[in-house]
Amino acid sequence: MFYNMLNNLSDVEIPKNTGDFRLVDKKVVDVINSLPEHNKFLRGLFSWVGFNQTPFEYERKERFAGKTKYPLKKMLKLASDGIISFSTKPLKIVGGLGIISVIASFVILIYSILSYIFKWNNLTAGWTSLMVTITFLAGAILISLWMISEYIARIYDEVKGRPSYIIDKTINID
Repeated sequence: MFYNMLNNLSDVEIPKNTGDFRLVDKKVVDVINSLPEHNKFLRGLFSWVGFNQTPFEYERKERFAGKTKYPLKKMLKLASDGIISFSTKPLKIVGGLGIISVIASFVILIYSILSYIFKWNNLTAGWTSLMVTITFLAGAILISLWMISEYIARIYDEVKGRPSYIIDKTINID
């Protein structure tokens, strides 16, 4: 479920059910180690660097002794690290909710005006102004948060210091 959600939110395709243990070429390790970011979500970075990957499927056997040292709390932190490192779509969802809320405020306003004109129902005094104000301001706040978060996401992207491209190999260069 996590990999489906991450791949839907991310711009990088991360292979499903991959672990952190893998066979890796030294060239790839050098690129990953050269990245200056501190919270490295390795499962995503190995896909992000863009080198060829070949899956090696095996049947994972059930643990025969002890308990996992990776409880739910650590798994949720890993999931949030992956989403934060490789996705800005949750920020866009907040903006979408803000736009929907502003539209809803106008729909409530139009419905209330039409209800008053055509006597469709008996609205409580003050209900319209309260609902329109709350939904409009909530939408405006969400849109403002979205705009601010987009700026912060761009700053975060720059601070990670990932290179614009990675050179696989060079030819005839001393």
